Amino acid sequence: MADWVTVLALLALGIIFIIVEILFVPGTTIVGILGLISMLFGVYLSFTYFGSDVGTWVAAGSGLVFVAGIYVAFKQKTWDRFSLKDTNKGRFNEGLTSKLQVAQRGIALSSLRPSGKAEFAGKEFEVRSLGDYVDSGTAVEIIKISGNTIYVQPII
Repeated sequence: MADWVTVLALLALGIIFIIVEILFVPGTTIVGILGLISMLFGVYLSFTYFGSDVGTWVAAGSGLVFVAGIYVAFKQKTWDRFSLKDTNKGRFNEGLTSKLQVAQRGIALSSLRPSGKAEFAGKEFEVRSLGDYVDSGTAVEIIKISGNTIYVQPII
């Protein structure tokens, strides 16, 4: 009886780990690998304890339960409950850069590494330096505006 408990516990633990991997820890991580190892070890032990006939049935049953579970999950659209349906349509600086000009001066509100925030004419904008590190509080000047991207350099 303990043999059956061991085999079934390993199979159940493997299925639980794989479900946790799919739902909560996306990607191939240690949780999914442990689940696969647990299931394979459970099938191996069924062959060892009960022989090839029972081991084959356990392997086939485990595979069938796994495939049926995935089929039911896709059929009932279980994955839709976990998927993100909203899209972010807003953009920073959208439509605001038309009020700015090249050579306009402002202050870096945050460190630019190379991106950060700066203030021009009392308004806050997302800006980029040309790769240079610029400390917060440094006076900056707009050198280029490309779409909604504002490029600045420190004023020396």
